Amino acid sequence: MSAIDDLVAELSRLPTIGRKSALRLTYHLLKQPAEQSRRLAQALVTLAEKVHPCPRCFNLTEAELCAICADPRRDATMICVVEEASDIGAIERSGEFRGTYHVLGGRLAPLDGIGPDDLSIAPLVARVGAGGVREVILATNAKLEGEATALYLQQQLAGTGVSLSRIARGLPVGGDLEYADGVTIAQALTARRQL
Repeated sequence: MSAIDDLVAELSRLPTIGRKSALRLTYHLLKQPAEQSRRLAQALVTLAEKVHPCPRCFNLTEAELCAICADPRRDATMICVVEEASDIGAIERSGEFRGTYHVLGGRLAPLDGIGPDDLSIAPLVARVGAGGVREVILATNAKLEGEATALYLQQQLAGTGVSLSRIARGLPVGGDLEYADGVTIAQALTARRQL
């Protein structure tokens, strides 16, 4: 296998990158100065060597604890459970949540061989069981696997005395009713609030 084929194969393993896109990226890199490719390679090596999961919440960090866990201004009595570390950014951009997080590292997907032991569920249960947590917000995605994961977490955290809640689902701001699917409209109606 050639160096080009090797890079195409590796790039093809990335999400949303097919073989054609990987080939285009490879040829783009070959047209650039060699120093640019070296910087990219070094950035990837540095990423692999320095970034690790936070031991408390499993967010990605270079420090001992992630910036959110290390921030004394965050409300440690509230934990928002997300599937991936990238989901934290979306919630943080809202500016509405000042609690802490717990990253599961995926969602339950038995058909893909992903069970509870493959996710950071046990550390979440231990974290809640240690005390000091008053609410757990389940913010898994609104897909079949995300809903199943939320239901499993609800069962695992039952009896701990913490308040469990699920983020609301519904219509996005600026969305038109005529383009929304029936499930989204049903969830929007269910999660309606009094004015």
